[in-house]
Amino acid sequence: MSDSQELVFVSRGGLKLHHALSEFNFDPTGLLCADFGCSTGGFTDCLLQSGARCVHSIDTAYGEFAWKLRTDDRVVIHERSNALHLDTPAEVIEQGGIDLGVIDLGWTRQSRALHAAAAWLKPNGRIISLVKPHYEADKSELGDGGILDPDRAQEIAQAVRDSLGDLGYAVQDWTKSPVLGGKMKKGKPRGKGNPEWLVLVSSQYSIDNPPPAHI
Repeated sequence: MSDSQELVFVSRGGLKLHHALSEFNFDPTGLLCADFGCSTGGFTDCLLQSGARCVHSIDTAYGEFAWKLRTDDRVVIHERSNALHLDTPAEVIEQGGIDLGVIDLGWTRQSRALHAAAAWLKPNGRIISLVKPHYEADKSELGDGGILDPDRAQEIAQAVRDSLGDLGYAVQDWTKSPVLGGKMKKGKPRGKGNPEWLVLVSSQYSIDNPPPAHI
């Protein structure tokens, strides 16, 4: 990606979600959304530029969220908040839940991340989640700088995708991210990272039918 492309959103995360929305032919115009693990706000920025009505942006960090998004009246920021344990806000409950949840949670397996988002979801809502094989793998499989063998990364990603039905989620679409992920140690060459995938799912769970408690 060129530098000019990277500057379209406040972080490279926006490129990942933009790719998914395009591949899935998913239009968030007018939707109430939540960004679980917003960090700088790449996913939030992408949703707003794609027409989302409102985005609840959740992260454990404080002060990391981009200023342009922090001052946007379409954003409700939940800082110093663990997305896995944050109660659904009253204003979301009053609106019957979110239409779309997007997930980019560090060090969190999909089995936990999806349940967290589903607890906010309105019936028939959707979730787009970033699948990170390096967070699903056993630590013994990670090489220098946390890098997985690319073939093994794909095997793990496909296994995660195939397991979602048993967790209560129906896979509607699936695509490989155009951007490598995984924060590498200082001094590693640029461009090194792990392949990631994005998955679009529907859920048997919702704000009216909460998922099992996630620990």
